Amino acid sequence: MTFYTKERKIDRKLLGEISSWVFSAVLMAGIAFVFVYLFGIRTSVIGVSMEPTLQNGQEILIDRFVYLLSQPKRGDVVVFLPNGNGNSHYYVKRIVGTPGDTVLIRDGLIYINGDIYDDAGLFDRIEDGGIAAGGIHLDEEEYFVLGDNRNDSEDSRSSNIGIVRKDFIIGRAWFHMKSTRERAGFIE
Repeated sequence: MTFYTKERKIDRKLLGEISSWVFSAVLMAGIAFVFVYLFGIRTSVIGVSMEPTLQNGQEILIDRFVYLLSQPKRGDVVVFLPNGNGNSHYYVKRIVGTPGDTVLIRDGLIYINGDIYDDAGLFDRIEDGGIAAGGIHLDEEEYFVLGDNRNDSEDSRSSNIGIVRKDFIIGRAWFHMKSTRERAGFIE
């Protein structure tokens, strides 16, 4: 007695369809990974130093891609590690001084290269100029950052934070979730 087994042939059309699906799935997973890596880092604001712009505990998304193509600009809200300390939490501050600038804080006002930095009316006058009271010159790849709550912020005026190097900047804060106060209806 003999058993005859029919040799099966692989259907090329079916194999092509499966390959197409596998390729599409791998491609989509790769795109999703890149998107999350560049734009999907999330952190929380710690403290009141960025009020009224950002509230304590408010979550923000960080754009890590933007500074691969361009330089941070005055007015950008950036996320950085102070002195590159990977064990620290992320700090969120606004750039006031850029490379080549001289920053001086005197009589409650910020001077950039001898001219008054025109943010009057947006933020409180500064009570303590900290290390910028004598003037600070920013070298290449160095930035001077301040919290929007100018009198309750640990920022570049503090000697333990100081000037922020570009390689310590994680990215720009590009999206913020509603704060608890906004969800509760406390924001006008």
